[in-house]
Amino acid sequence: MTKIPYSVLDLAIVTEGDSLRDAIQKSRELAVHVEEWGYTRFWMAEHHNMENIASSATSILLGYVAEATKSLRIGSGGVMLPNHSPLIIAEQFGTLATIYPGRIDLGLGRAPGTDQTTASAIRENRIQEVHKFPQNVKLLQTYLSSENKKSKVRAIPGEGTDIPLWILGSSTDSAYLAAELGLPYVFASHFAPQQFAPAIRIYREHFKPSDQLDKPFLMPCVNVILADTDEQAEYLSTSMKQMMMGIVTGERKPMPPPVDDIEKVWSPHQKMAVQQMLTYSFIGSPETVKKQISQFIEKTGSDEVMIASYIYDKDERLKSYRLFSDMMNEL
Repeated sequence: MTKIPYSVLDLAIVTEGDSLRDAIQKSRELAVHVEEWGYTRFWMAEHHNMENIASSATSILLGYVAEATKSLRIGSGGVMLPNHSPLIIAEQFGTLATIYPGRIDLGLGRAPGTDQTTASAIRENRIQEVHKFPQNVKLLQTYLSSENKKSKVRAIPGEGTDIPLWILGSSTDSAYLAAELGLPYVFASHFAPQQFAPAIRIYREHFKPSDQLDKPFLMPCVNVILADTDEQAEYLSTSMKQMMMGIVTGERKPMPPPVDDIEKVWSPHQKMAVQQMLTYSFIGSPETVKKQISQFIEKTGSDEVMIASYIYDKDERLKSYRLFSDMMNEL
C-alpha cells in the first residue's frame, strides 16, 4: 500500500483537574512533538460553551501553535463559517498566512459547534448564514485571491495569500459542495460515521477540478488510541468513551481519568450510542491497529488520514501519537 500523509486534529481538550491554560499549553507541546514525528498538519476545531474544550478562539490558538513550530501545517478543522463574517475570517487567516507563509490551512464547516442557544448568542441571523454557506465559501476565496485587489472590500492582510480551503462535513450535503467547488474534503468520521460511505462516493463521482485541486482529495478523521498492549489501550480509551457519553447525556464536563470497568459507568442505551459514534476508532497495540488502519485506508481510498487521540494522561497521549507515526512509517 502506498504511504499517505497523517495529521492531527486537536480540540485543546480540558482534562479533569487541569485548567484551561493547561489544556492550551498541552496542545502547543503536542504540536511540537508531532512535527518531530513526521505529521503533516495540526488542526484545531471551533467549539463554544463547552467545559471540556478550550479551542473557541481558534485563530488565536493556531497562531500560538504556529509560533512554536517550524514546518508543520497549521489549520482549522474547522472554522464554522456561519458564525463569522467571511471578511473577518479572511483577515484573521490572512494574517496568520502573512506571518507563517505556506503553512496555513483553512477548513470550513457549517455546523454551530455548540448548542442552539449559544449559536444564537454567537450570531442572531446564523440560520440565514447557514443557507448562504456555499456563497460565503466562494466569497472567502475571492477575498484571499490576488484578483480582489480592485474591489471596494478587501482583506488586508489576506489578499493574495490563496490559503488552501477545505470543506468539512458529516453528511452528503458537504460532499456535494466539496465536489462542486473542487476542494479537498474532510469527513468527521471520528464522531459522525453514519453517512461516511455515501458521502465519499458522492464526492468522487461529482468532483469538478478547480484552480486549487485537479482531482478529489479525501482526508477522513478517525480516533486512535495506541499503547504497548491491547488491554492498556482499551483501558486508556475509557476516558474518551466517558467524554463521548457526555455528548449523549448533554454533560460536557472535563475529560475524566480512565476506569477499570466502563460497564459500571454507562447504561446499555448510552453504550450503544457511544459505540455507534466511535465506529471508526482504532484502539490497541501497534500490531493490532496496523492491520485495521491499513484496511481502512485501502477500503476508503483515503489520500491522507487525520487522527484524534483523546487520552487523559499527557505522557500516554504523546506515546500514542509517537506509536502511530512509527506504525504509519512501517506500512
